[in-house]
Amino acid sequence: MTSSDDSPHGRITRRRLLGAGAAGGLVVAGFAGGRATASEPTDPEQSSVPFHGTHQAGITTPAQNRLHFAAFDLTTDRRSDLQGLLQEWTEASRLMVQGKPAGPDNSEPLLPPDDTGEAVGLGPASLTITFGLGPGVFDRRFGLAAKRPDQLEPLPALPGDELDQSISGGDLCIQACADDPQVAFHAVRNLTKIAQGRAVMRWCQLGFGRTAKTGADQETPRNLMGFKDGTNNILNDDRGSLDDFVWAGGEGPDWMNGGSYLVARRIRMMIEPWDRTFLQEQEEVFGRTKSSGAPLGGESENDPVDLQAQGPDGRPLIRVDAHIRQAAPAMNGGQKILRRGYSFTDGFDTVRGQLDAGLFFICFQRDPHKQFVPIQQRLGQNDSLNEYIVHTGSALFAIPPGVGEKNGYVGQGLF
Repeated sequence: MTSSDDSPHGRITRRRLLGAGAAGGLVVAGFAGGRATASEPTDPEQSSVPFHGTHQAGITTPAQNRLHFAAFDLTTDRRSDLQGLLQEWTEASRLMVQGKPAGPDNSEPLLPPDDTGEAVGLGPASLTITFGLGPGVFDRRFGLAAKRPDQLEPLPALPGDELDQSISGGDLCIQACADDPQVAFHAVRNLTKIAQGRAVMRWCQLGFGRTAKTGADQETPRNLMGFKDGTNNILNDDRGSLDDFVWAGGEGPDWMNGGSYLVARRIRMMIEPWDRTFLQEQEEVFGRTKSSGAPLGGESENDPVDLQAQGPDGRPLIRVDAHIRQAAPAMNGGQKILRRGYSFTDGFDTVRGQLDAGLFFICFQRDPHKQFVPIQQRLGQNDSLNEYIVHTGSALFAIPPGVGEKNGYVGQGLF
C-alpha cells in the first residue's frame, strides 16, 4: 500500500503514545503465527499462553484483540548489557504472561516497587510477548557483525513510501498482544522500566482491533475500510506453509533456526476520501464484496479467487489493479507471508483536518527480501488501493526462536 488521493506528500505528524490510548492496523504486502494454537478463549481474563516453546509466542498464536508494539534504541555499547537485558526481559515475561507481576513483590517503602501495578487482578488475558532484534544490534558496538543474518539487511526504499524516521527502525522490539489493552500496556511499560540505562523507547504503536486471523477457529475481522482482512492468511494449523514461508532454517545462521523475520509498517488510511467513494468502486478496488467478503464473482468469503473470470463486457471481473489480484501468491511467484496487523487511531491530524488512523501492518516470514519486498513493490506500483493509503513508518526485526520452559532466554544462541 502506498500513497494517497489526498496528496499526503510531506511529513505526517504523529503524536507519540506511551500512555493509554488506542492504535494499530491495515495490510501492505497483501492486507495481511509463534506457537500457541489454542482457539479463542472463553474466559479472556483467565486464559494464558505459555511463554516457552520451539517458536516465540505471538506469531501463530490466535491473534488477540489488542496490541502494544514498541521499538527501542540501545544506549550502551557493552555486549554484557545487551545480553543481560534480554535475560531480564525473558524472566519478566515468563511471569507476566501468567498474570503475575514483572518481578518479586517488593514491600520496601523506600524503594520503587518492581512492578508498576496497573494489571493486578486483570489476569493473563492471553498475553503474548514477542522480542525482536534490529539491524543495529549487529553494528560494531557488540562484536556481533559476523552473526548478522543476510535476511536482516535493511529494507530498500519502496514505492510510495512517505516514512517518518521518528516512527521507523529500532535496535530492539517488543510486540505485546492481549485481550485486555491494559495488560498489553503493562507488559511494555514494565519491560521499558527494566531497560533503563541500556535502552530507551524510540517509538510505539497501540492497536485496538486485529485485522487478520491466525487461528484456524477465528473469524475473519474487518479493517477500518470495512472490508474483511486476512481471508487467505497462513493459519497456525498449516504446518507446511509455516515451514515453507514463516520459520527460518538452513538459509541463515544457526542461532536463527526456528525463528522468523518481522516487518512492521504503519499505514495511514485516507478515511475521508474513502468514505466518499461509491460502493461499487470500493469493491472493485479490493476485488471483494464488502458485505460478505466474497471475491467478485463468488458467493462466500472462502470461495477461490478466480483471476481468469471475465465480466459481461469481456474485461477481467477482478480488475487488473485490484488489491486481491496484486497481493495474490499467483501474481508473486507463489510467495506468502503471515499477516498479523491491527487497526489504529492516533487522534486527529489538525494539518489536514482528518483522522490519523489506519493499519499497523505486521507480517512474519523466513526471508523478507524474497517475500515482503517483492510483494510490496508490486503493490506499490500497481494496487489501486494506493489512492487511499500512505506508508508512514517501517521497521525490520529478526525474531529469534523460542526458549525452554525453565531456562534460557530469547536470543541466547546469538551469544
